[in-house]
Amino acid sequence: MSADRATSFGAEAENYEAGRPEYPFEAVAWMLERMPQGARRIADVGAGTGKLTRVIRQAPGAEVVAVDPDPEMLAALRRSVPGIPTFQGSAEHMPVPDASLDAVTLGQAWHWVEPLAASVELGRVVRTGGVLGLIWNIRDERVEWVRRLTDIMHSSPAENMVNGPESEGPRIAEPFGEVESQQWEWNRAMTRTQLHRMALSRSYLITASVEERAEIIRHMDALFDELGLEGEGTIDLPYVTHVFRAVRS
Repeated sequence: MSADRATSFGAEAENYEAGRPEYPFEAVAWMLERMPQGARRIADVGAGTGKLTRVIRQAPGAEVVAVDPDPEMLAALRRSVPGIPTFQGSAEHMPVPDASLDAVTLGQAWHWVEPLAASVELGRVVRTGGVLGLIWNIRDERVEWVRRLTDIMHSSPAENMVNGPESEGPRIAEPFGEVESQQWEWNRAMTRTQLHRMALSRSYLITASVEERAEIIRHMDALFDELGLEGEGTIDLPYVTHVFRAVRS
């Protein structure tokens, strides 16, 4: 998997914040509900602009820190979620002491990590009985126009890992135990501009040539014209939120 694509998002932090969806609170609550009683120390890893961080912060008593390898994304997070401590790091290289966390979460991020090394390192920082939670918002390609949109934009590593034709879901290794999973289906009303900003926040477009990016945008506009999506009008973009959790043994 391209390291350039994995660390490309800072260049489009504003489009990432505007174009990417939030996470359903119920899905995040399920992801964390197996934390030990009284637990509250949570690190959101690969936190990006704070899409998941801000939902976790709503949990009663939560003490959240954000970790990301990209300083530009962390700067955007500090603007969008003020007051959250931020640290540069990754799932394979955590900047926190042993057994100092009750949970670690990754939103749209596990597909960028080396799963064995990340499981070992996160096992170091999560105490016994703590939780590793993984969550993805994936467009529902059972809907024909959404499937056509993905064909235009190209599929992402996240979609291939979680929802691909041969996907077995994310690999989580020891010291974490059995992986449980759930799904939530929902819709997000989006304008033409928001759909373009969502596309421009994707690693494929960020790292594409100027010519290829322009061709993709042209085909997107042709699809939106066909759908009658103009001005401030909106269309419901269906999502399936895929959630996985595992408890540290």
